[in-house]
Amino acid sequence: MQLDDRSLDLMFRAARTHIVWLDKPVSDAQLQQIYDLMKWAPTSANCCPARIVFVRSAATKQRLLPAMAPGNVEKTRTAPVTAIIAYDLEFYEKLPVLYPPADARSWFAGNQPLIDTTAFRNGTLQGAYLLLAARALGLDAGPMSGFDNAKVDKEFFPDGKVKSNFLINLGYGDGAKLFPRSPRLSFAEAAQIL
Repeated sequence: MQLDDRSLDLMFRAARTHIVWLDKPVSDAQLQQIYDLMKWAPTSANCCPARIVFVRSAATKQRLLPAMAPGNVEKTRTAPVTAIIAYDLEFYEKLPVLYPPADARSWFAGNQPLIDTTAFRNGTLQGAYLLLAARALGLDAGPMSGFDNAKVDKEFFPDGKVKSNFLINLGYGDGAKLFPRSPRLSFAEAAQIL
């Protein structure tokens, strides 16, 4: 089965990165729906290392804003929700439940380079899945780097077991305030078939 053109437009072709937000809330139920959709997308050995903090309250936003690059402060402050996409460096402890076909925990335990690479790569994938799930459920998204990871980690993940990766502002974007769409590379510029 293939998605229809309207769905493909919603997810990709007409979807935009928003930086200006309408004053319209995002509910707990919507955030739960986003997670419950994105969790089904694949990760290696079903490792599921992403950890997400949905920052919504004004008080919690005040904890996040000092870590933002100057150009990202206002769009983060005004976004209904900012998702901190992070990854758990002890993800492998859950593998006996998440990947029962093999002793996958033993693949990682004591191998910090493999833990770091696997957690970062798969946590990044899960963050992208979250963005697509939000779009599929009718929300707009604004993914960002542009922040001090060390400050975010100190504030939100002080035990050092979870590390921030990137942020995604979520809500209802103001389409009237979008910049003209930027170009993309052509297939020939970015891909090969060998």
